[in-house]
Amino acid sequence: MKRIAMLGSGFIGRFYADSLQGYRSRDKVTSIYSRREESAKKFAQDYGCEHWTTNMEEAIAHPAVDIVCIALPNNLHEAAVMLCCKYKKAVMTTKPLGRNAEEAKRMLLAVEEAGIFNGYLEDLVYTPKFIKANESVRNGALGRVLWAKSRETHPGPHSDWFWDIEQAGGGCILDLGCHCVEITRSYIGKDIRPVEVMCWADTQVKPIDAEDHAIGLVKYENGAIGQFEVSWTFRGGLDLRDEVMGTEGTIWINSFLRTGFDMFTTGKGADYVAEKAESNSGWLFPVGDELNELGYNHMFMDMFNAMEKNEPPKETFYDGYVVNAILDAAYRSAKSKLWEPVQLDIWRGQTGLTKESHLVEYDTDHYLVKEEMTHYGAKKLILKNKHTGKIIEQTI
Repeated sequence: MKRIAMLGSGFIGRFYADSLQGYRSRDKVTSIYSRREESAKKFAQDYGCEHWTTNMEEAIAHPAVDIVCIALPNNLHEAAVMLCCKYKKAVMTTKPLGRNAEEAKRMLLAVEEAGIFNGYLEDLVYTPKFIKANESVRNGALGRVLWAKSRETHPGPHSDWFWDIEQAGGGCILDLGCHCVEITRSYIGKDIRPVEVMCWADTQVKPIDAEDHAIGLVKYENGAIGQFEVSWTFRGGLDLRDEVMGTEGTIWINSFLRTGFDMFTTGKGADYVAEKAESNSGWLFPVGDELNELGYNHMFMDMFNAMEKNEPPKETFYDGYVVNAILDAAYRSAKSKLWEPVQLDIWRGQTGLTKESHLVEYDTDHYLVKEEMTHYGAKKLILKNKHTGKIIEQTI
């Protein structure tokens, strides 16, 4: 059993608590910190917490706490992590790790110097669909990964602090791009170094200082491309989609709006449908098990199983730091309109990679461009002569 201090009693804190106390059925939120007393008391009542407080340090230092779960606004992550280091408490934090790579780097170095367990709560790389898809990629079903794309769009976040650029650190790039970058990075290979980023961003709809819509490309050292599409302006709910393309295959994933569960209602008696759903009438797309479909159950299982084995989890503060560094480059690119380098002071993956050869041998004199079966039963080959460069066609 793990005894947890939950920092934050809002939307994500309750999602986390539902999963923490439900999936393994032996872990318990024993201490809850909230900035508002009424929220702390309500959370403690709803989840049976023995201790509640409006003092963050008190929650972390509580003797009946094994691990701290940070579900706070972005600007409070670093202070919470430093207190965990002070009291030598294992820690896991919601995404993004920091508001920028410098904050993330400080947190990474602090937890490693303190020697405490650290987990980065990137739930979307723990969804059942992602786990299955990534296993297929790792087993070579798609061949060499050329391009990985992830899209997360919705009408905007649920709490006021997200809309304040000082507290949040950015707009939809930081809020949603952290998911998309880690998803695509995982498909391409987390040991492959991200090199540079090209990003477009704008504030198209919302009356805020941060961006509400962005599209970016991340170039990796082996020649692969990651792509993210993020928006707080999308109407129609929460849209989560991934695509992966390799030399031998393709994967398409639709994680939320097309769940195989369609419902029509006039709205009479309707209530909560799914996260970010904009309506409770008409044709709706409910989610049968939201905690599981969004990856929370598998994420916390990995965290606690790794902790019990004295091993790092699949997602650590190091991953959060790399993601922050990529997003920093995206923000620089959005301003400069140029490819911007990813500045990684700490890199623990492969180095010195070059773009893999795309040439496929057909025979001693030709490369294969394409092979196909025609509708009239003949096999057609498109070949390139190695010596002259001439493209020729053969029908067999």
